[in-house]
Amino acid sequence: MVTFPLLVWYSNHLMDKIVHEEQRKTRIWADAMQRKADMVTYSNEFFATIAKEEELHANQIGKAIIKMATAKPSEDLSFYLDFLTENQTIPLILTDGKGNVIETRNLDDTYLNRIDAPDKLQHVVLEENYIVLPPIHYHGNEYLYMYYKESKIYTQLREYFKDLIDNFLAEIMDNAPSLSVIVTDSSQQDILKCENIDTTRINDPQYVKNLISSMSTPKNPPIKIAIGDSSAYVFYAESSILKIMRLFPIILISLFCLFLTIAYLLFRFARRSEQNQIWVGMSKETAHQLGTPISSLMAWTEILKNENVKPDILTEIDKDLIRLENITQRFSKIGSMPKLEMENINKVVSDFIAYFKNRTSSKVKFNVYLSENKIDVMISKHLFEWVLENLCKNAVDAMNGEGVISVYVNEDAKYIYLDISDTGKGMESKYQKNIFETGYTTKSRGWGLGLTLARRIINDYHRGKIMLKNSSVGKGSTFRIRLKKGMA
Repeated sequence: MVTFPLLVWYSNHLMDKIVHEEQRKTRIWADAMQRKADMVTYSNEFFATIAKEEELHANQIGKAIIKMATAKPSEDLSFYLDFLTENQTIPLILTDGKGNVIETRNLDDTYLNRIDAPDKLQHVVLEENYIVLPPIHYHGNEYLYMYYKESKIYTQLREYFKDLIDNFLAEIMDNAPSLSVIVTDSSQQDILKCENIDTTRINDPQYVKNLISSMSTPKNPPIKIAIGDSSAYVFYAESSILKIMRLFPIILISLFCLFLTIAYLLFRFARRSEQNQIWVGMSKETAHQLGTPISSLMAWTEILKNENVKPDILTEIDKDLIRLENITQRFSKIGSMPKLEMENINKVVSDFIAYFKNRTSSKVKFNVYLSENKIDVMISKHLFEWVLENLCKNAVDAMNGEGVISVYVNEDAKYIYLDISDTGKGMESKYQKNIFETGYTTKSRGWGLGLTLARRIINDYHRGKIMLKNSSVGKGSTFRIRLKKGMA
């Protein structure tokens, strides 16, 4: 018994260590994700800076072209020419007012074939998102137009940044330490990625809302990740393994309780079996011991008949001898399944009450209410009368030999009901649940076996049920016997 509490304590201790270890790994994972998010944010800022630098560079090129177009013949333009020549990254297209290409930079010959006509040029400009600078006035009503787009280097960097974001979100999932993880957008409502959750319900808005709410706790606050100009939130919860581990002590305690319950039931069964064996032995020995004096009394009755004793006296003596034989039959049948026979319950009850009434104080009044219909039921008459005798004797004792005993026989479609009521002292509710237990009695004398035997006879032998229907202090008690119609 001492081992079990130690086992529960150790399992809780082990689970606490697992919880702390998982929380430590989670903190490391969350910190690594935040650092990676900072790196992604820095990369995005860096790319944005490059984009601004390219835009500035393109504007400066445009200004250089304007300067060259409007410069005086004597002016030195070598600086502007060098500036235009040094542009090795930004694709440029210079056209006249009609859209004819005059000059290009950082575009190959194959590309030039795509823009060798004004309509082709406009198509490419729109398709590839070229940026057009303000018209460059160089003579009279003539203007030049310059188009530029982001450099190939910047395009590659932008693609790399996009891949970096996608890989970053995937990395969050891959490196999650067996946790339930979801990544949402800035609204914290739409799930971008998830891991270790029920994906079959991911399209249910209410499920998603409840899931996010349950995962957002003070213990596990969401991690905000700034990615470019937008942001995302990482929600996480403890692993499924840990959730199962939390149930382990409960399962262990449940198994222990189940073991104790089974052990108690086995002990109770063994105890009852032992008691039953004692009762069977005592009953058979009692029946054996009663056999000799009954035979002797029967012989003395025959002698008294020859001595001219009053017939009324002899009749009552014969009734008592028959009663003693019935009692002997009862004791002899305890411990073995009795033979049940079809009996009219009205007759059995009325015959018993007639016999018992003559051997009870005249201060006890009997009211018998039988069913109007004949009711047949399979019973062992001797054992059933024993139950009636126990209940009636208890009623007489409860009334201190003065009061009213009422017997009711009723029926419905399936059962017959036999109620025996008295006007005795009744019982408090705290005692009522124990009245059928072996050895329980409220009398100063007695073994407390009467109601126990009555329950055994009705419940076990007749497949019926005996119960205390009601009892009130100062008002009396009512016992009910329920038997199946036709057969027990």
